[in-house]
Amino acid sequence: LDANSTYPLLILNDGQDIQSIQMKLIVEEVWNKNVCKPFILLALHAKKRSEEYGVANQLDFKNRGKLTNAYTSFITLELLPQLKQYLSIDKFEEIAIAGFSLGGLSAFDIGWNHPDTFSKVGVFSGSFWWRKKDLNQGYTDDDRIMHQVVRNTQTKPNIKIWLQCGTLDETLDRNNNGIIDSIDDTLDIIKELENKGFVKDQDLFYSEVIGGKHTLETYGMMLPYFFNWAFKN
Repeated sequence: LDANSTYPLLILNDGQDIQSIQMKLIVEEVWNKNVCKPFILLALHAKKRSEEYGVANQLDFKNRGKLTNAYTSFITLELLPQLKQYLSIDKFEEIAIAGFSLGGLSAFDIGWNHPDTFSKVGVFSGSFWWRKKDLNQGYTDDDRIMHQVVRNTQTKPNIKIWLQCGTLDETLDRNNNGIIDSIDDTLDIIKELENKGFVKDQDLFYSEVIGGKHTLETYGMMLPYFFNWAFKN
């Protein structure tokens, strides 16, 4: 680190996957090719994904997500101050948070509720299906928890949001409309965001990858595009 410079910070969920995704090679390539400015990457290893990841203050229909508040508090109140001390820096240029699948839902929720800390959010195949009721319990689309959180938020958070889905993320199609749930739920999140004042290609970006799957291989392929969007030179 250059002591006279400030750097962006990216907090990434599911840090246990960074070796499998070959993160070291990806960031070296994007920096060597000037795809984006250098940034600090902090990848947190999940201990209990279904409990740490989710939506704060709201459990899903299986009562998962009990540690979401603790996880958010850990990042914002403990980790960030300790990281500054560890790196001997006073501040970050900006802080982004991102994640894959359920980790993407977590990143969205944390960024949404803490726009004073996070400037950007990245979600790869986010688990926006996270819901209050199971499909056989009288479920409707209004039971999707994150959609309701966005809808009920009074003031538009000052953040930028990057969303990605793959056309082969899954085969499930709850409402039989010919669109897989991963894409359907994300498109509905986009509608809610636009209703709050977000504008595509300004503070909201969506990438739908033809042939993209719910895999680390697809996420690894898309990471350079996200890095360019988040930390462009």
